[in-house]
Amino acid sequence: QVQLVESGGGLVQIGGSLRLSCAASGRTFSGLLIGWFRQAPGKERAVVARINWSGGSTYYSDSVKGRFTISRDNAKNTVYLQMNSLKTEDTAVYSCAAKEAWSAEFNYWGQGTQVTVSS
Repeated sequence: QVQLVESGGGLVQIGGSLRLSCAASGRTFSGLLIGWFRQAPGKERAVVARINWSGGSTYYSDSVKGRFTISRDNAKNTVYLQMNSLKTEDTAVYSCAAKEAWSAEFNYWGQGTQVTVSS
């Protein structure tokens, strides 16, 4: 089992920055692929970014590419999402999730953290 806890959400103005953290516990963290997802009111949950076990491979959705950066510190069992140049459309509940490399689905989910971008 893996437990994931997100932190770092909050209220920020357009153009501002936030850094989200996803802290993991419960088993070996370094072998897991980690993803950040978000869900806005009335919309489906969508992937924002993913990072492989070593941090050497990352993926970003088109909507955040160039503005968000995902990184991980396996020594601290933590994955980060640095969000810059925030827009109102980035407002959502952000959740991190983890899966083994061989798994088709993300098996473990955090509770989510609210990010609100105001004009």
